[in-house]
Amino acid sequence: MATIVTEEDEAVHNGEVLPILSASAKKMRIDKLLATPLPTYTSSIPGSYIWTKVAFWMCRRVASVQFRTTSTTRATPLSQSGGGAMCCGWHTNGLMDPLGIFLQHPKEFVVGARHDLVTRPLLGWWTRRLAVQPVVRKAELLRGGCTEEEAMHLNGRSLLALANGVAHGFGCVLFPEGTSHSESHMIRFKTGPIRTVLASAALAKANDLELPHLLPVGLHFRCREDFRTDQYVEFGEPIQVTDDLIPEEMVDAVKQGGWVEPPAEVVHSLRDRLQNQLPFQTPNTATWEEHRALHLVAHLHARREGRQLPRWQDEVHAARTVREEWSSEPDAFPPKPIADERMVHAIEAAEILERNQLDGRALNATGTGLKRGRLAKAPMNFVAFVAFLLLLPLSLSSLGLQVLLGRLLGDSTDEGLDARTSYQFLAAFFGSLLIWPIIALLWTGAFWVNAATIFDALHSILPAWSSMTTSEQIMAAIATYFLMFPLFWLSGKSFARAWDAWVDLRSVWKRRTMGREQKERLFHLLGQI
Repeated sequence: MATIVTEEDEAVHNGEVLPILSASAKKMRIDKLLATPLPTYTSSIPGSYIWTKVAFWMCRRVASVQFRTTSTTRATPLSQSGGGAMCCGWHTNGLMDPLGIFLQHPKEFVVGARHDLVTRPLLGWWTRRLAVQPVVRKAELLRGGCTEEEAMHLNGRSLLALANGVAHGFGCVLFPEGTSHSESHMIRFKTGPIRTVLASAALAKANDLELPHLLPVGLHFRCREDFRTDQYVEFGEPIQVTDDLIPEEMVDAVKQGGWVEPPAEVVHSLRDRLQNQLPFQTPNTATWEEHRALHLVAHLHARREGRQLPRWQDEVHAARTVREEWSSEPDAFPPKPIADERMVHAIEAAEILERNQLDGRALNATGTGLKRGRLAKAPMNFVAFVAFLLLLPLSLSSLGLQVLLGRLLGDSTDEGLDARTSYQFLAAFFGSLLIWPIIALLWTGAFWVNAATIFDALHSILPAWSSMTTSEQIMAAIATYFLMFPLFWLSGKSFARAWDAWVDLRSVWKRRTMGREQKERLFHLLGQI
């Protein structure tokens, strides 16, 4: 029997405090979980072809609004063909973490996820169409969400399905930490992704398929919980699974439909190789204050060298360079606080900027003061505000409820700050599906009631409404209905662009109104670096 601990206990497993479960994560329906459809491996897509394509098309539309910029780098070219890819990243931003990998990697993916994502209303309907496989985490098992036998059966079924998908050349995302968290560095690595990729390698070898590889992925968000933040997805150097790592007894077992656990030394060796690489594709700092300080210093060094860091990915790599130069133990896991005396000054300086909603981008070209607002950006920002105001009635009607719902759910969730943008994303995704058709119908009704006036006002390009046949009027109403959807989309884009302009304007205002004493202290500290 599993050891059960309550929420009131300081639950510790292997020396690590277990995460507090959300209300949704505590609700486990084993019968429904075991009824989850399995992926198909003979098709080009593991789940429903149509619903998968629709889902990812919509995800790209929502992500383009949710993130201000998205960039990607690849240590080696990524291919849609070849052996399967077990992508592993750190996990601090809920659904946005796997989504960033899905949308930037060319492969189709088999997906494993926390069990409640396939049983929730609406979301569960969609994830089952995508053949998402439910997984029970250690925290749910130890807190009494199910029996150990049930968890082992469900996880074995799900991980075998994922392993089969990777063996047949699909991609997969599993997070070695086993949970989403709010630390500024990776936490203890679990062996689930390693055991799964070894299982897929045995299956691939048994079926004369190409062997899979582990792919470390760095996921970087300027401020993960902010709307319109910057996102950078960094695909690292693949770790190839080779023949010598796969015992023949594993291959023989899977040929007969059975299973043998991979040797512990092989699992730990691959885990250690991943652990030696992946943390350095994350902030990898002792605290978030230290993280902000490194980014400030990266900007300061660039300014002093007459350079800029125009993109978020440039800033990430520059901050990583500073860390490697300043840390006396850059390979420590988890990372130790940087003892360099300059870090004390950098942290205080970064926190002054943070309190004023600023960061290293606020420095002027020489790093000796705060930059002024750029008049060159004013015309485009003005156009963005005008476009937003013109489309405001559409924005309020089509997006208002979604924005309110996303804000309420994101701010009130019991899953922590790392789930905030997940709820905002889901509100936008499902709001478009459920709310837009109703709002479009209401706008079409308003058009029908006022059609004569509208057509008279546009008599130079449209015929008189009264001269049109009933069929022509109905066709005009239908056209209006379908026209509303791209207009809703444009109104959303105009809102996002206006939000960017507002953030830019706020930054200018904060730089101009920062107190004199704060400025003097800030640049005294920077002078000590």
